Amino acid sequence: MAQSWSPQSWREKPARQMPDYADQKALEAVETRLKTHPPLVFAGEARNLSAQLAQVCEGKAFLLQGGDCAESFAEFHPDNIRDTFRVLLQMAVVLTYAAAMPVVKVGRIAGQFAKPRSDDTETRDGVTLPSYRGDIVNAMEFSPEARANDPQRLMQAYAQAAATLNLLRAFASGGYADLHNVHRWTLGFIAGSPSSERYRALAGRISETLEFMEACGITPASVPQLRTTDFYTSHEALLLGYEQALTRIDSTSGDWYDTSAHMLWIGDRTRQPDGAHVEFCRGVKNPLGLKCGPSMEEDDLLRLAATLNPENKPGRLTLICRFGADKVGEKLPRLIRAVEREGIKVVWSSDPMHGNTIKSGSGFKTRPFDRILKEVKAFFDVHRAEGTYAGGVHFEMTGQNVTECLGGAQAITEEDLSSRYHTHCDPRLNASQSIELAFLMAESLRTERMKTRFAQSA
Repeated sequence: MAQSWSPQSWREKPARQMPDYADQKALEAVETRLKTHPPLVFAGEARNLSAQLAQVCEGKAFLLQGGDCAESFAEFHPDNIRDTFRVLLQMAVVLTYAAAMPVVKVGRIAGQFAKPRSDDTETRDGVTLPSYRGDIVNAMEFSPEARANDPQRLMQAYAQAAATLNLLRAFASGGYADLHNVHRWTLGFIAGSPSSERYRALAGRISETLEFMEACGITPASVPQLRTTDFYTSHEALLLGYEQALTRIDSTSGDWYDTSAHMLWIGDRTRQPDGAHVEFCRGVKNPLGLKCGPSMEEDDLLRLAATLNPENKPGRLTLICRFGADKVGEKLPRLIRAVEREGIKVVWSSDPMHGNTIKSGSGFKTRPFDRILKEVKAFFDVHRAEGTYAGGVHFEMTGQNVTECLGGAQAITEEDLSSRYHTHCDPRLNASQSIELAFLMAESLRTERMKTRFAQSA
């Protein structure tokens, strides 16, 4: 696009899903304060992620993106951060072993506070109040005071994100992610489950490999990659005032980067080509995600890709597909063909969560594990049929022992949902379900690897 861009140019565009604040001066004061605060991430880190995603785009790596549906202030605790990080490490190990390629690890964490909503209001027992839009905006409790949009929550979200990032960096580089700890990463509550047993067997094979490598002189001291890992953060760029306040010029390149996260994505509800969210994201150099739902048309996708990635750089744009298990076969192929026809460089990722949400008989919002698995499998099948690369997955999950998604090896039933239903918004996979899904995806990746080897040898 030839139009000029600035961090505030989005304010001239129509903006959906943005909360209204009763006190605009208080909001402006908070945004001004945020502009003086240190960046949460650095431009060089975002560039490193772009380079790794470019490898995914070329079929030489795999993207694993996962974390909370909406982070909360009440559940902010180092153990919860550690447990989510640990499950993502376990999933990455399973996928790396199967695919024999690097896994790019990106968390929905340290900034995933805001949530778009289908309705602006919620009614209970004849009382209507504003909808809960995430802890960065208002509180979940159903009262006029809790549901009032409070700009001071932006400051609390920033502080929590900073503390979370500090801990994540320590885990990633301080020895916790050392592959020699692969046996110790298993969460206690999944011990004895089928996923746990399969993981222990895999950990044993990895340990044997490490012992062989050490005998050959390859140790963590000589190869730092064995004891550290790259871990990146991401969230939906929804509250544009917050994002603008944390957007800074990189002194190295002279480019604008949103320093609230390494990667940002645009949701299915805010991807209007002439809208504020697309306008903001097109100007920052962070790697971007774009949610593609059932209503996405080929022409809209091509226009958005040209707007968000005009130079067609690999690693800049990830298409996060969220169709629902029954619509993947119909919706995904035509988007793939349009992108391939135009030669557009993208990472294709599957979000099997959002299109498979149902309401249980007991009134809980939930997601059946078999439908999640069905969408992931269909995603791989479609790409195999089209001759393209299924490059990643995008999950809502947690390391906590929750009962929010039906099924899986734990056989969570509708009656079980109420026992540990802790989410502040959408249902999440627990650790056991996440690792089970990783093993099921690993089988598809292993099949693709074998086919590639066979084709190369032929």
